[in-house]
Amino acid sequence: MTTPLDTLGLTALPPEDEALRPAVRAFLREAVAQLPAPQRARSWGGHDPAFSREAGRRGLLGLTLPQAWGGGGRSAFARYVVVEEFLSAGAPVGAHWIAERQSAPQILRFGTDEQKRHHIPAICRGEQYFCIGMSEPGAGSDLAGVRTRAVRNEAGWVLDGQKIWTTHAHHAHYMIALVRTSGSTADRQQGLSQFIVDLSLPGITIRPITDLAGDAHFCEVFFDGVQLPADAMLGQEGDGWLQVNSELAFERSGPERIFSSVVLMDAWLAWVRTPQGRTPDAVRLAGRLLAQLAPLRAMSLAVTQRLADGECPLVEAALVKDLGTTAEQLIPTLIADDLARRPAVQVPLELLQTLAYTQQVAPTYSLRGGTREILRGMIARGLGLR
Repeated sequence: MTTPLDTLGLTALPPEDEALRPAVRAFLREAVAQLPAPQRARSWGGHDPAFSREAGRRGLLGLTLPQAWGGGGRSAFARYVVVEEFLSAGAPVGAHWIAERQSAPQILRFGTDEQKRHHIPAICRGEQYFCIGMSEPGAGSDLAGVRTRAVRNEAGWVLDGQKIWTTHAHHAHYMIALVRTSGSTADRQQGLSQFIVDLSLPGITIRPITDLAGDAHFCEVFFDGVQLPADAMLGQEGDGWLQVNSELAFERSGPERIFSSVVLMDAWLAWVRTPQGRTPDAVRLAGRLLAQLAPLRAMSLAVTQRLADGECPLVEAALVKDLGTTAEQLIPTLIADDLARRPAVQVPLELLQTLAYTQQVAPTYSLRGGTREILRGMIARGLGLR
């Protein structure tokens, strides 16, 4: 039977994946529902290994990974449902987030059997955490400007250089780092390779960076003569550019690029539903925000379908990320404007605290996963405009 979504050509969540929601919501009611909204608004940065291990025990991590490696063997839509529920509830996903979202699929695609055995089952259990070694001082989102270098020696590789804005590096066990193994920055995309770096090795220094909101989940990471084993390389030497772009499609396209401000939005909507908070302007604003999020979610699901089909939709993922983070940043601004228009009304303290935090952290939304300028350049090239 044809559904409205079929008629419009939109991607729908398969019923078997949609059916995951009740169990996920029951878990979240136990785990996070009683936490105050300002704490739940820190979902991305919330580092809670106990939560991650319990999510792994319940089979909610690694859903798209093969059962042979400890995963769920399900489609990308199953993970989409779980991530959507985690972010909507404000669950502390920061511990397992990067490893489960992109490091494990990257290792599955490019890693050796030994790398898969060592990392993927532990990631699926919520016990092993990764960070992303891409950005560098002076290069930012220009990944082709990477200067960190690995030089081959008889024991493997010696790593020297620096990464920055590395989320949760101080909590992570491993980093997948993009580094130069030949040539220079003048060679741009050539000569780049990826390595799985054990962050407990000698010669590695990690310094957290405190942000405007008082959090310290971004880090600087320094490599000073770090001896890597010969089997630390992920994939083939010189294929780093191809591999890292494959990885970024996972990072840029999911509900995480839509829902960063959703805890604030829910707290505001709950107040707008009360007699004290409801005004015609607020109701119109609620409709405006929902009207923006609905097509973004449809676009995100369409990219998920492309990923599920084994494609690498780089331009489409970049478009979702750019539009999604723009909407995420707009939400706290418009909610703040709404509250400022009625200064005589007493606004709940929890809502004000959630707004204050979200306003402080929102500028980072368009930085993580690639800056707006870099993404728009990618989109323009993909459309043949430059």
